[in-house]
Amino acid sequence: MDNEQPSQARSVANSDSRQLRQYWQVVLERRWLIIAIFVIFVSAGFVYAFRATPIYEAVARLEIDPEGAGVLSLRDMVNIGSKDQEYLQTQYRNLQSRSLIDKVIQKLRLDEDERYRKSLDKISAVNEDIRIDPIRLTRLVEVKARHPVQSRARDVANTLLDIFLEDNQTRKSLKAMSGYRALKVEAAAQEADLTRAIRNLADYRVKQGAVSLDQDVNVVYLGYRQAKESYEAQRVRADGAVKLAEEANSWRTTGRDLTDFPEVAKDTVINSLKVQMSEKASQFAGITNHYGPKHPQYIALAGSLENARGSLEGQIQRVLKSLDATASIEKSTEAQAKAKFAEAEKEVTRLSELKVNYDVLTRQKERSEAMFQLILTKTKEYDLSSKDIIQNMTIIDHADIPPRPVKPNKPLVILASTMLGFMVAFAFAFFVNFLDDSVKSQDDVENYLRLQFLGYIPNIKSTSVVERDLQAHLHPTSSAAEGFRTLRAAISLARNSEKLRNLAVSSTIPSEGKSLVASNFAIVTAQTGLRTLLVDADLRRPSVHKAFQLQSPVGLAAYLADRVKSVDEIIHTSDVPHLDIVCAGAAPSNPSELISSKRMHQFLEEVSSRYDRVILDCPPVSAVADPLVVGAMCDGVVFVTKFNKIRREHALRSVQRIQDAGINLIGLVLNDIDFEGKDSYYYSYHYYQNRYYSSHYKGKPGQADGEKKAAGAKAKG
Repeated sequence: MDNEQPSQARSVANSDSRQLRQYWQVVLERRWLIIAIFVIFVSAGFVYAFRATPIYEAVARLEIDPEGAGVLSLRDMVNIGSKDQEYLQTQYRNLQSRSLIDKVIQKLRLDEDERYRKSLDKISAVNEDIRIDPIRLTRLVEVKARHPVQSRARDVANTLLDIFLEDNQTRKSLKAMSGYRALKVEAAAQEADLTRAIRNLADYRVKQGAVSLDQDVNVVYLGYRQAKESYEAQRVRADGAVKLAEEANSWRTTGRDLTDFPEVAKDTVINSLKVQMSEKASQFAGITNHYGPKHPQYIALAGSLENARGSLEGQIQRVLKSLDATASIEKSTEAQAKAKFAEAEKEVTRLSELKVNYDVLTRQKERSEAMFQLILTKTKEYDLSSKDIIQNMTIIDHADIPPRPVKPNKPLVILASTMLGFMVAFAFAFFVNFLDDSVKSQDDVENYLRLQFLGYIPNIKSTSVVERDLQAHLHPTSSAAEGFRTLRAAISLARNSEKLRNLAVSSTIPSEGKSLVASNFAIVTAQTGLRTLLVDADLRRPSVHKAFQLQSPVGLAAYLADRVKSVDEIIHTSDVPHLDIVCAGAAPSNPSELISSKRMHQFLEEVSSRYDRVILDCPPVSAVADPLVVGAMCDGVVFVTKFNKIRREHALRSVQRIQDAGINLIGLVLNDIDFEGKDSYYYSYHYYQNRYYSSHYKGKPGQADGEKKAAGAKAKG
């Protein structure tokens, strides 16, 4: 356990470090996008900070006390609680009401002001320059007005408060007077409703002949419960008696021995007769052993046994009739109890209906009484309030001319634009990276495509087909040549590598470098001393003959079409020791049929017996079905993907297509990585590693020959 905890800690630390490196790789990859967005935001911030019109802000302070806090007001004795906050919030909104802003515009002639003159909605334009900021934990509120002219900002703030206080005083006076008049009218109406409700309740009691329906209902309910309980108990007894009688009749109908029936078995007389009958039966059994049917004792005992059996049957019938009689009596009693229960239920229903109407009238009376008392209280309160209307709001500080502008805050604008530029640039860079789902790393190969990563091939800085496809031969000290050697080592270390004699090389789409990988892989394989054959199996767009400068119209297509009898006629030697070439030859009209023919099987069997390893350059998987046919004939397929070109979904579909065909997919090679340029942030450590080990080849024998061969290849090209 002690060893597991440090191991887990190291695993978490490595995971975090790896994730940070991935983030850093994204930043390096999108660095120019980040720089461009950052520069745009910072430039915009500088332009706004130094070219925006300065805005001044004047501040006035107002105190808002609870409404109606006069000498005669009854509200002083009421704890208003949360209503106080509602009142304050209402006043904050009133300070920015359209009617109030319109009065300010008319008084100060703001419609002629240069700032608002061109606005279609001048009230909204002025309102945008006014801010209401309550001071926390106080009843103070700051009214702020902004304007390019200092004196105009001051006038707007002060005028707004003056008009607001004047309107508040007028509104309170009108509200108190109109409320008092309305409440007087409502109080008279509620008094009439209360009188009518009291009279209706009294008339109903007289009509029903009851002083209180509550007591009557309680008595009736008690009788109802008793009748119900009695009926339920009697129904259970009656059901039991009926069931017992029916069961006895069922025994008699089916011919079962009724002496075993529980109610019959409990009868003492029947039990005594059963004992006598048993004794007589025993005696009769003893007589039958000594005397015949005509003997007097035999006849006497037989008659006695028959009489005992008749007596027993009579007693059984008596018990059965008793059970039937009991069932009939119990059912009759049940009917009587049910009738009493129904009568009690009817009485309860009648009283319930009377109680409903009684309760309705009672609630109407109580509601009318409560409403009348409430309106009467409000009427007195409004009467007192109308005589004691005072202003509950006070201007604490009038606005002065602001000494300096509040907008634009140049340091803040520049800082905000810088921070926003950073955030937007990095966010957009990571968003673009999230949308980029191309295959560009070993993690993509192993985690998403679920394939073995065979290696990476650096970008070859040459446009010559000869130099590119013969890179491992012409430039053995290059990092690309080392990448092909890494591929060779990965395949030799793969599972069952000794069985991988015939290998096909394919890709998702054209121009991913499959021919380059096939040619150079064949070269580095031949350099180990293995007899190697490179076959151009792309009969549609062959390219191997260009790299090795073999212009022969007779090739694999001619052999498959049976125009060539021997494989030796299409095999060409190359400048690379132990490496032979089979070109595609002239393009046929039916490449798919030729690739799928028996001749192709014969070709692979024959060359496999001659060479240690056969490498076939096949077309892309998404273009034609030829690579699937060839791959099924080979021992394995090497898949080539160009760095940052193929989407992972596209590559995954190609891989699944190969695997669904039952083909052994050895792994994937990531091609064309620019270690020295834009892709260095992905595999820079591989680049420096290759540079370090490439120094091993400097000064080695054969290096000059390689350079001469490269020069000769360029001249031929």
